[in-house]
Amino acid sequence: MKTIKKLINLLAGSVFLTVLPGCTGVPDGIETVSGFELQRYLGTWYEIARLDHSFERGLSQVTAEYSLRDDGGVRVINRGYNATAGEWDEAIGKAYFTGDSNVGRLKVSFFGPFYGGYNIIELDEVDYQFSLVAGPDRSYLWVLSRTPQMDAATLEKLVQKAKALGFETDKLIMVDQSPRSTAAPSSQ
Repeated sequence: MKTIKKLINLLAGSVFLTVLPGCTGVPDGIETVSGFELQRYLGTWYEIARLDHSFERGLSQVTAEYSLRDDGGVRVINRGYNATAGEWDEAIGKAYFTGDSNVGRLKVSFFGPFYGGYNIIELDEVDYQFSLVAGPDRSYLWVLSRTPQMDAATLEKLVQKAKALGFETDKLIMVDQSPRSTAAPSSQ
């Protein structure tokens, strides 16, 4: 029963994210990265920091895994550990470019035909080791890394960029990426 309730909450959060007006847009005054290469972006990313939302509330060890779909889109698997419930939460979705594929602007869906913006606004151009992602407005922000920990200087640089762009960086949650003895679920 707990799993069903969590799934409903996760879906409700995804619906909320995706039915906002302009849900696949970019926040005013913010540009997404150009020269984007999807093949280099695929793989596992660790969530280092985020603005809080109900669909991720209380989760630690959060990761996002991106792989190619047969239809040319991106398969998205988001996972996080809910220590209170002692269980892993997982959401599987799909993403597609909203325009040119060399621009870091996609739409992502975890629930039916509803999509939300996934806007890459900063990216390590050398070897794709960090990323700063915004949703359709300034209430959605994620700092991602290829490793579970990020060096302080890089994190500070990304937070300062977000602050300069008008995000409420004082409300960022630093995600606990400490390993647990529990194993993450495997997706089929």
